[in-house]
Amino acid sequence: MTTHFVMSSRLGFRTWIEISKKNLYHNVDQFKSLLKKGTKFGAVIKSNAYGHGLFTIAKLLQNKADWLLVDTFIEGVHLREEGIKNPILVLGYTLPIHFDAAAANNISLSISQFESLKKIVVMEHPPKIHLKFDTGMHRQGFYEHHVAEINSCIGKASFLGGVYTHFASAKDFNYPGYTEKQFKLFQSIIGAFKKSTFPGVLYHAAASGGVIVSPKTHLDMVRVGMGLYGYHPSAEIKDQMVTLAPKKIGLKPILSWKTIVSETKSIEAGEPIGYDLTEYLPKKTNIAILPIGYWHGYDRGLSSVSEVLVRGKRCRVLGRISMDMITVCIGKARVGDEAILLGCGGGEEILADEMARKIGTTSYEVLTRINPLIERIVV
Repeated sequence: MTTHFVMSSRLGFRTWIEISKKNLYHNVDQFKSLLKKGTKFGAVIKSNAYGHGLFTIAKLLQNKADWLLVDTFIEGVHLREEGIKNPILVLGYTLPIHFDAAAANNISLSISQFESLKKIVVMEHPPKIHLKFDTGMHRQGFYEHHVAEINSCIGKASFLGGVYTHFASAKDFNYPGYTEKQFKLFQSIIGAFKKSTFPGVLYHAAASGGVIVSPKTHLDMVRVGMGLYGYHPSAEIKDQMVTLAPKKIGLKPILSWKTIVSETKSIEAGEPIGYDLTEYLPKKTNIAILPIGYWHGYDRGLSSVSEVLVRGKRCRVLGRISMDMITVCIGKARVGDEAILLGCGGGEEILADEMARKIGTTSYEVLTRINPLIERIVV
């Protein structure tokens, strides 16, 4: 996917995404302001950079992030092919068939079970690894009682680059107890590894929520994901930032999703609209057709409840969302007018949080499900 670094909005696309470089750098600086000197900044750009564009975000962060964190080995290889030189850590599971290529491309792998670890220790040229420990999330990870066996397995391995864990609820100010429990357990694990004198190992635990809420968990590196893109990792953090956060930071969403009006017309009162006749218009209504739909990532659950911005006004989606089209109620609009699905216009703003509430999900899902084939334009 080509990244266009331009200031103009539309380059002949029916739908496109604008990424604000200014807001991205603002968010990075906000998080870095919370870190003590020497703590490395890991930018989580997995899953197409949370829907924002893997290559687009990686290129913008080359000189801003100490590490780039992805979900798959394939993402890491593609970044290397694009000329990205930053240290890369794969957070998800990597098939053993890719271990040699990971080493050749200087891509570090997360290892969370003995099956993979035992294959790596016998390699002549193993990749760098970060060991992941399960301290209470109960997904990937070794347990604390595995430390002795791990040490016996790897000896004084030079390929051990990091040891980390992941918090299950660090983004909630109101219930810090479980995070405290996890962090205490991880500190014990760190102590065991430090006794084995592994030099240069990065110990890391805090993601966006932990960075904001709990400075003591920052350790050698932090992993900032959702906050990087201008969204707080939870409503609790956003609502309680002023009163409870150790230091207040302001985040700015970096993504705007836009399309155009492709057709306008009037529909008579009492007529149905869209598939399955789910909505009848109570009065004569001016409508606009927008050439996007659920294939593009505009969730079908938003049918009849979501809104878009046309000429700075909120316009409700009418009837069922189709695969490649939606219909909205408008006052005045012309073919070619810009419509904003996510973002700001005319003093109004529609964010992923709003969309998520309407369909009972999170802003994470709304953003990551935006079709990766849509052009990302840096503004």
